[in-house]
Amino acid sequence: MEGAISSVPNTRIAVVTGGNKGIGFEVCWQLASGGITVVLTARDETRGAEAVEKLIALGVTNVVFHQLDVTDTSSIATLVDFLKTRFGKLDILVNNAAIGGVEYLQELDTSEETFAGMDFDQMLEWMVKNVRERIDSAKKGVQTNYYGTKHVTEAVLPLLQSSSEGRIVNVSSIFGLLRLISNEKVRRELSDIDNMTEERLDELLNRFLRDFEADALEACGWPMGCSAYKVAKAAMNAYSRMLARRHPALRVNCAHPGYVKTDITMNSGVLTPEEGARNVVKVALLPDGGPTGKYFAEGEEASLCEVPAGWRRVHGPVRRPSADELACLPCHVV
Repeated sequence: MEGAISSVPNTRIAVVTGGNKGIGFEVCWQLASGGITVVLTARDETRGAEAVEKLIALGVTNVVFHQLDVTDTSSIATLVDFLKTRFGKLDILVNNAAIGGVEYLQELDTSEETFAGMDFDQMLEWMVKNVRERIDSAKKGVQTNYYGTKHVTEAVLPLLQSSSEGRIVNVSSIFGLLRLISNEKVRRELSDIDNMTEERLDELLNRFLRDFEADALEACGWPMGCSAYKVAKAAMNAYSRMLARRHPALRVNCAHPGYVKTDITMNSGVLTPEEGARNVVKVALLPDGGPTGKYFAEGEEASLCEVPAGWRRVHGPVRRPSADELACLPCHVV
């Protein structure tokens, strides 16, 4: 599939990670429909190639597949070599690849009938109740959702800088909002982009995983329910803002597509993948000189500090830990 298209001068080039299904597939379709040459990437070669064939059958020919495992440095390097050889630049990077960081309960009915009559809050509650959180899944979630995004971004940065209109869109979530972290010190650090460093983000993520393994998440003020997904997305949001400050010529933003019916949400949700993708593509196509270092929710610039409507109903109040809890040995963040 790599030889299916040729480079056209002055055509914008986009890479979409996790592009073989769901939101990622729809992002590829919408970008390609707008005349942008799209490199659809996926971990599984068969599924990725089938996704490209499906797009071609839908009428777009300016799309090509390249295998990419965002947790594999050699896979990332191979993609970069392909982009250099074929295009010599990159204009848009959409970091969509992600996993839930949880174990899904088996044999759940996720048909439309299951969610008939449920509102947003009830579907969210159903989803959180039907997953198990284990340390191995949490580690994979952090590795994919934060480090995978970071490593792909860093690898293609020189190509993005070769473009006159470089764009990075990191697909985020309301689960990454800072107000969902009740540990005030951690929340304050993640807010302080002027003083945050990548090394400190590493320390915080390592601390989170140690607290997870010690069964000390709640006492230490980490978010509960899909906790690894939330913390990884919060870290990714912080990294995105740092990157925007470091590279002001690029447009680097986070985009929450909405509560979308995908594999991660077990097909619960209120938006279709097409609708969610539209909210991501809108950020990817912001005009020159547009916002950078921002968080967008369903296509509109938003705050990282607001608690989503219905959150307290599902998860209880966002609670600040006591001094005794924050002083406990397994979870003291220094």
